[in-house]
Amino acid sequence: MTSDMLIDARNIGVNLSNRWIFRHVDLAIERGKVVCVIGGNGAGKTTCVRTLLGLVNHSEGTIKRADPLSVGFVPQKLSITPILPVTIRRLAALAGKFKSGEIDEALSAVGLDELGNPSVSTLSGGEFQRLMLARAILRSPDLLVLDEPAQGVDVSGVEVLNKLILGVRDETNCGVLMISHDIELVFDIFDDVLVLIPHEFEKLRHSDTA
Repeated sequence: MTSDMLIDARNIGVNLSNRWIFRHVDLAIERGKVVCVIGGNGAGKTTCVRTLLGLVNHSEGTIKRADPLSVGFVPQKLSITPILPVTIRRLAALAGKFKSGEIDEALSAVGLDELGNPSVSTLSGGEFQRLMLARAILRSPDLLVLDEPAQGVDVSGVEVLNKLILGVRDETNCGVLMISHDIELVFDIFDDVLVLIPHEFEKLRHSDTA
């Protein structure tokens, strides 16, 4: 692997309980590149990403990862109990042991510094996802992984979020791996796209052409 290569996967597949979740996947993630995994429900997007990160064992193929590999993760959803008075800075601090100045810098990078320190429950969908991005970049990751970050975010918020993600990439030279279902977004910002098809559909397609 080159020094810029973070993950190099060749012909990987995952079989769980005698069922193939996905197969025949080739994907390379390098520093400074934005890669998207796209597909419908049941296509195995999340399982594929977890496999690339080593959280799920692959049943076939090979995966090489940079060592060490620091990962920052932005989840699709994070449930916050409304009755708990969790503030922006408090939630950001839960990402690990960071100095106050580091938290300030991360919040500033995503444009949340001007809000002060309100309760997380008062944030819009876009603001909350920007807070999740701030938590992820606090770790100075080699690889930033985002699980459908635009879910529940309005159009203007998606545009802001995408610019922030690209800004983080440009500033830190990290790799970016994103799960998405937004086809238009794919053609706008990604360097490479992996389209997953539900494996049952793939079997039907092969049987139709046999």
